[in-house]
Amino acid sequence: MPPASPRPVGNLDDDDYPAYTMGRAADMLGTTPAFLRALGEHRLITPLRSEGGHRRYSRYQLRIAARARELVDQGTPIEAACRIVVLEDQLEEAQRINEQMRTQGPEPQSKTSA
Repeated sequence: MPPASPRPVGNLDDDDYPAYTMGRAADMLGTTPAFLRALGEHRLITPLRSEGGHRRYSRYQLRIAARARELVDQGTPIEAACRIVVLEDQLEEAQRINEQMRTQGPEPQSKTSA
């Protein structure tokens, strides 16, 4: 018998699971559904759709949207805010990869025969 898990792992533990409706996501962010639609139009976040066609957002998407909202609240145009958030996300990923490569050490050199 496998050891019992301290707590069941489910979809709600997954940062990418689209758990939130547009209305709930807007409430959580303190914004409007129109703001979330605008983020989609600027391709910052692309919500998944339920079988009924309703937008559904993940926790990861809500964090991205919250960062965009911070920038917009500071006076940044939405187009620029979306681009800034994309660049911040890319930088974070590059830094993560860089750190991972640094801790793993250099790749072994392949031997070639002449």
